[in-house]
Amino acid sequence: MARLHSAIAQTFASLRFFNYRMWFFTALVSNVGAWIQRVGQDWLVLKELTHNSGLAAGIVTALQFTPALVLSAWAGVLADRLPRRKLLIATQASQGVLALGLGVLVLSGHVRLWHVYVFALLLGCATAIDAPVRQTFVTEMVPQTSLSNAIGLNSASFNSSRLIGPALAGFLIQAFGTGWAFIINGVTFAATIIGLMCMRQVELRIVQRVAKEKGQIRQAVQYIRHRPEIWLILVIIGVISCLGFNSQLTIGMMATQVFNRQAGQFGLLSSMFGIGALVGALLAARRTRPRLRLIIGASLGFALASAVSAVMPTYVTFGLAGIFVGLCTLTVMTAANSTIQLATEPSMRGRVVALYMLVFQGATPIGSPLIGWISQAWGTRLAIGIGALSAVAVAAFALMWLRRNWHLSAHLVGFPPHLVVSGPHDQHPR
Repeated sequence: MARLHSAIAQTFASLRFFNYRMWFFTALVSNVGAWIQRVGQDWLVLKELTHNSGLAAGIVTALQFTPALVLSAWAGVLADRLPRRKLLIATQASQGVLALGLGVLVLSGHVRLWHVYVFALLLGCATAIDAPVRQTFVTEMVPQTSLSNAIGLNSASFNSSRLIGPALAGFLIQAFGTGWAFIINGVTFAATIIGLMCMRQVELRIVQRVAKEKGQIRQAVQYIRHRPEIWLILVIIGVISCLGFNSQLTIGMMATQVFNRQAGQFGLLSSMFGIGALVGALLAARRTRPRLRLIIGASLGFALASAVSAVMPTYVTFGLAGIFVGLCTLTVMTAANSTIQLATEPSMRGRVVALYMLVFQGATPIGSPLIGWISQAWGTRLAIGIGALSAVAVAAFALMWLRRNWHLSAHLVGFPPHLVVSGPHDQHPR
């Protein structure tokens, strides 16, 4: 019992800080709304505005993430220059207004596909600025020693809401239509804004602001060029995000195209993926310092889990396989995020994390239309398989680079197997 209590305390350690508690629980409410809108948006595009058009769904996803290619780096500069709490209040409010606007269009019966495209693009602009600020704001709520735990709990909040949001969205759509999914999401942003305004400013950790000067983005690029462990992570995340991390799109296509399911069952399928993602996030919260080997090993695990899910013959078995896909996905994401933030100097953190978000989110506009088109033309199972192959390829590249440049070797040990990376000057596996 004492060991269990200790494990729970370790997992939720960051909640002892008042400001982080405010952030965690209010973000949980907002995240439920975000997942409700995601499912509502997919259903609106696939079933109400088109006839199962994977290409249209891919374009919506691409438009939502395209602004990250242009704005993420500048958002990182803002995160290093300006008060992050005030920036977050502004970005959260803008996202809430956009959700309400689209909801009104749907409820009024005037929504068209091009409306969804425009709102997706505008939402992408807001989230492109929000993402690096939100990621780095954690450093102001908790000390450096709790940073990895707080990042893991952030993911736990997002993915515990995934257990509720998609399932709730499915039944909400069946009962009242898709419009209320957007309205509810818009209202939930008020929770985060209230939480940010109620924080104890005296307890926020002071982060030195960077003075305005030319070439600050170039400084971050140069910084990354001389940190191989950072740019190697960016390569892994970029490839897998482009072709592998398209679960919301592929789950929607599998539910509607392959298994011919209704909105409620579509939502439940997404929640199954969320179970694995939540487990992955809670495991991440217990790690004090993730390592590069974990990112590579989880990438290989993602490839295997995705390949298995692609060949599952029934709705139920595909959902069960999705649990393991979600677990590996979140392990890759949280380990990459934590490793980069812990490895970066505080004065550069906003810009480096912004470039990470640029790669993470910016790869999606390239991959989503392609995966959507492949799903529509040749089937969603093949599209998922391509994502699995991309993860294998980039993990193999990372291992070969480590072997050639750092003289490290890698092998699988134990059951379940885990990756051990070691070298001549390494007493402990990386």
